[in-house]
Amino acid sequence: MTDTGATTRAAGTAVERDRTVAVVGAGTMGQGIAQVALVAGHPVRLYDAAPGRAGQAAESLLGRLDRLVAKGRLAQEDRDAAAGRLHPASGLDELADAALVVEAIVERLDVKQQLFTDLEKVVDDDCLLATNTSSLSITAIGGALRLPGRFVGMHFFNPAPLLPLVEVVSGFATDIASATRAYETARAWGKTPVACADTPGFIVNRLARPFYAEAFAVYEEQGADPATIDAVLRESGGFRMGAFELTDLIGHDVNEAVTRSVWEAFFQDPRFRPSLAQRRLVEAGMLGRKTGRGWYTYDEQGAHRPEPHTADPAEPPAYVVVEGDLAPFGELLDMIREAGIALREEEEDHGTRLELPSGGQLAPADGQTSVEFRDVVYFDLALDYRKATRIALAAGPDTSPETLDQAIGLFQALGKKVSVIADVPGMIVARTVARLIDLAYEAVAKGVATEEDIDTAMRLGVNYPLGAIEWSSKLGRGWAYGVLEEMHERDPSGRYAPSLAHYRHSYADKQWENER
Repeated sequence: MTDTGATTRAAGTAVERDRTVAVVGAGTMGQGIAQVALVAGHPVRLYDAAPGRAGQAAESLLGRLDRLVAKGRLAQEDRDAAAGRLHPASGLDELADAALVVEAIVERLDVKQQLFTDLEKVVDDDCLLATNTSSLSITAIGGALRLPGRFVGMHFFNPAPLLPLVEVVSGFATDIASATRAYETARAWGKTPVACADTPGFIVNRLARPFYAEAFAVYEEQGADPATIDAVLRESGGFRMGAFELTDLIGHDVNEAVTRSVWEAFFQDPRFRPSLAQRRLVEAGMLGRKTGRGWYTYDEQGAHRPEPHTADPAEPPAYVVVEGDLAPFGELLDMIREAGIALREEEEDHGTRLELPSGGQLAPADGQTSVEFRDVVYFDLALDYRKATRIALAAGPDTSPETLDQAIGLFQALGKKVSVIADVPGMIVARTVARLIDLAYEAVAKGVATEEDIDTAMRLGVNYPLGAIEWSSKLGRGWAYGVLEEMHERDPSGRYAPSLAHYRHSYADKQWENER
């Protein structure tokens, strides 16, 4: 039995190349996993409960290999050898010689439990049994087995032949040897495995929730429209896609179901609360690209979406006064100097902010709101302020037009497009990254996975520009905790309450001014 995902890093041996790998479920994911095992050199048996489906899937799989040959990515002789190792199966009894069985069937607990119960009657006791589930408990599926110690999760990402990440998930009863064998097998297949304990959503689907949730929350709070939020996440946050275009691609029925599953599995923890706006899309049948309409509309010509809000040109300020060290946003000071704008430094430290000639303040997103101050404009977090092409600003009803214009002009002088959003705490990128960091530290503290595996999973599983721990290191100890602490004060629902693990990390090296 394992008590932490890290234990699957122990030394072990992959399933031998000459041993049979069986894949149950001949849909898109099953075919993809079968292709990975086949190209890695294993004999592969492909089975599906629907009559004739395995044979059709095998033909489809060989067609994929033919396309790889045509593109020069696979030698003809390797394709022919793989074809000789691929065997469609018409019954479970034909999987008796398998050393590993990977299941990729419908996401229903009772159906999976029955399948593996039936498989145990067929395969040898040393056969490794694995599920590709993305949402069900490994412990619950394995709990129905006679030998639950050999049962493990091997969560591939779609398309399995292309995406490198495999989450190797240990259930409560999984033997370390079994988890290690699955881990080493995935690595032998050219994949990048990460070790994970059995927790709702595993690593990726658990930790990725804030990326969608905070974008939807800003929209529901009337902070900005989807196109603007997406543009800020891409052009300032460095994310490959914005949350709205990504969920349109995934399908809202799928994405919302995963969110709801994680929320319910965590006993309706407010940090994982689903979006009512997304629920309305699902109810309306507006599921994204596959139905032609979601947050945006789609047709044969592609996506149709409005332009993001971009401010009109404004004059830059003649000078800027800096108060505090502006950490971790210090690179902005060099950029302001390089843009030819005079920079004056005040010895009095009234916090981390810039003062504009209007007398108003320009401050980095910190979880507070402009309405709390006399004349303040907030600017959002960027992955890299030099490379960012867009910056979001937020102003309150008491912000003077002169201060806002000078803030817009300043960032335009730095070569950025500017999107002005409503006065929402944490803005867009800052609140998203702060919550990603918080969930990551909590997952590490609870033994879900190591810091290294969490960052690897987030980069490879959802293409984030940095892993959450990398973000934290870049922004400095305590930055994310401070943002969430301020947001929790303004929204005490529990959604933004920092975790105890995050608290301990943020204050571990704090030097107290007064002895207790």
